[in-house]
Amino acid sequence: MQWYYSKNATQLGPVSLDELRAKLASGEVLNTDMVWREGMPDWRPASSMFELAIPVAGPQAAPVAAEVVNTPYQPSGSGLYSPTEMLIPNYLWQSIVVTIFCCWPVGIPAIVYAAKVDGLKARGDIQGAMEASANAKKWCWISVAL
Repeated sequence: MQWYYSKNATQLGPVSLDELRAKLASGEVLNTDMVWREGMPDWRPASSMFELAIPVAGPQAAPVAAEVVNTPYQPSGSGLYSPTEMLIPNYLWQSIVVTIFCCWPVGIPAIVYAAKVDGLKARGDIQGAMEASANAKKWCWISVAL
């Protein structure tokens, strides 16, 4: 499968997956650079592509490798992980329960954050989904405490 990447508003490629990984490892392509391959609806940052998130040497790789290692995954048959396979809890039912039975003013933010998780995950914004999940959990606990 051929990949394309963008540097300084210039589309470059096609390159193979291995070539793109090598460019990421060398720093020629940054984690913030946009990448695309056939079958993808839009260009995405290289750091959001699980096929590219491999532990490699270099200053760019450490944050991506740490993010991949510390994220719960549900394995697929291919060994690659797509955003829809990631297990990020949305805490929606917990948010609804604490809103009804505990403290509704604090439960409402929990529901709002919980409702964002699946949409962010579906768009490939894994970091945003993880933050929304953490915020939903935090507001659930605050509601229980009050």
